[in-house]
Amino acid sequence: MSNVVSYELVGNIGVISVNSPPVNALSQAVREGILNTVNAAAEDASEAVVLRCEGRTFIAGADITEFGKPPMEPGLPEVLSAIENSKKPVIAAIHGTALGGGFEVALACHYRCAIASAKVGLPEVKLGLLPGAGGTQRVPRLAGVEAALDMITTGNPVAAAKANSMGLIDEVVEGDDLQAAAIKYASDLVASGAPLKRVRDITIDASTIEPGFFDAARKKLALRARGQIAPDKIVSCIEAAVNLLMDEGLERERELFRELVTSPESAAMRHIFFAERQAAKIKDLPKDTPLRDIKKVAIIGGGTMGGGIAMCFANVGIPVVMVEINDEALARGMKIIRKNYTITVAKGKLPADKMEQLISTITGTTDYADLGDVDLVIEAVFENLELKKEIFAKLDAVCKPGAILATNTSYQDVDAIAAATNRPQDVLGLHFFSPANVMKLLEIVRGEKTADDALATSMQIGKKIGKVCALSRVCYGFIGNRMLGGYGREAQMLLMDGCTPAQVDSALEKFGMAMGPLAMGDLAGLDVGYKAREGRTDLPDDPKLYRMGTLLVEMGRHGQKTGSGFYKYDPETRRRLSDPEVESMIKEEAAKLNLEQRDISDEEILQRCLYPLINEGALILEEGIAQRPSDIDVVYVFGYAFPAAKGGPMHYADQIGLKNVYDKICEFRERDGEMYWKPAPLLEKLAKEGKTFAEWGSENG
Repeated sequence: MSNVVSYELVGNIGVISVNSPPVNALSQAVREGILNTVNAAAEDASEAVVLRCEGRTFIAGADITEFGKPPMEPGLPEVLSAIENSKKPVIAAIHGTALGGGFEVALACHYRCAIASAKVGLPEVKLGLLPGAGGTQRVPRLAGVEAALDMITTGNPVAAAKANSMGLIDEVVEGDDLQAAAIKYASDLVASGAPLKRVRDITIDASTIEPGFFDAARKKLALRARGQIAPDKIVSCIEAAVNLLMDEGLERERELFRELVTSPESAAMRHIFFAERQAAKIKDLPKDTPLRDIKKVAIIGGGTMGGGIAMCFANVGIPVVMVEINDEALARGMKIIRKNYTITVAKGKLPADKMEQLISTITGTTDYADLGDVDLVIEAVFENLELKKEIFAKLDAVCKPGAILATNTSYQDVDAIAAATNRPQDVLGLHFFSPANVMKLLEIVRGEKTADDALATSMQIGKKIGKVCALSRVCYGFIGNRMLGGYGREAQMLLMDGCTPAQVDSALEKFGMAMGPLAMGDLAGLDVGYKAREGRTDLPDDPKLYRMGTLLVEMGRHGQKTGSGFYKYDPETRRRLSDPEVESMIKEEAAKLNLEQRDISDEEILQRCLYPLINEGALILEEGIAQRPSDIDVVYVFGYAFPAAKGGPMHYADQIGLKNVYDKICEFRERDGEMYWKPAPLLEKLAKEGKTFAEWGSENG
């Protein structure tokens, strides 16, 4: 009946099989095939119908490539209506993951069975959307309003056993032969005269919902929304499930879905979805590049960063040896690791016995000679080029041929580090973000002489340890930290021009940044930036530049770790509080420099902090440091908490128009000088041609 959906009679049970690799997405062909087979089953001798899938998963969701294109019949609601209105029971047989539209198909069935390893979920919120085919109406009818709200606004999948306890799955079947188990389950239902259980026939008693529940949910979700509008609309849909008839609720859901699918927020989040997958592809690397075998890893340095990196490998079962200068330092490093795992256990995300197993895969040594059998070494000591070169010379002497030697440096020259060895082809950068066991981004830095197989292996191992990988060439700060310079510079310049720290940070946080730049400086330690500036000779000789950051460090105010920086911090809660002393200092320093302070709008704050990111990103593209504009977006969303609902700095620039960005930078140049505001040639070119970064990326491969 279809090249992707087949149908057969097995005894008295009709079996619909979907086979559309790789994930059985709900393409037009799959939708049409299911509709036709359901209709065919209505006319044959079957007494019940099982809907199953070939391959590694049940229907894993919508065909995202159809978004933004004219709808093709049949629509998913028509398919689900045919299933739900079948006069014969339809049983979904779930393995792998039933996600999004795939789970909505299962919810339209009269019964759902699954193997124990299966998971179900509605992850649409992660693309700035909401379930658009009844998910917000059926889940609260089965699982209750509160459980539905949590499940749909987080978008996280639920394991079969939990889904069963929530009422979302009727039966968890045993064994590996799902088709046989599902047919038996269907036969038992027929034999027992089980009714057609339509979820739409369940009503929710509105009196069981506490007054103000939905308003409280909206307020709570708004605190973590970071520019996303889908969570609020999900609340409206679930509220409709309580207060409206099923068909009215479905119409409300479709109405809000249509609003979201055309919204800039969803477009941005879908952009990041595809960009994340694209970033892992290295343009000039042959697909058949061989991979090196990584069976054992060494970490040089057992501090917070080194310990976090060690955990990443232990978590996937790769043995780690951690190198420190003495036994005391090793003990401190292992203590950090144990503390981190203990926190994970306390949150219920890791069984206690599993923690001990993971810790046992990490051993320690003070002798470089013990690294002779490792396949990958990651150096994670502090940012001193000479120290790193000394370490790599030692590694060159003790590591076996073919071992990959990686530096976790945030700023230093990877090529200079590679030159300290006789094997520069084995050297690259693996820039983890702190805390390494939590942060998703891994910048992989390709040196001038890095071998293809070392690079391909690093991309593969990054994916294995759960990181989002993005490739960078060698430059000061690579992609992310290099771009951060202008962002931090303008945040401090705004203070001299009339802003308070809270005003600067509030504007960026309302935009969607997880934390404003000055609060972030306090968190990282103002002394870190201070020390980095000490060694730089390329900074303009301007008394305004980083004036407050420098003065605060010299006063001993290094940020959160000293209890004060741009803000003061409650010693118990670590909550940041505006500090009148700092605000007075800002005014005094501006007066000393004869600067006239003025009222500054949030719009100007955003422009002055974000446009340097965009401009530096354009330079990075011109220089070939990043492969594509979307890679820069991936770096900023996953490494610097840029709001996914804005799509990253380069996508955001495309949305507001490159000519608008260019014109404003030129305006700032006229006011503040070219030493701070010099438009990148690529930005100027694209602005004048009326093109976007995305178009430039497509034209340049």
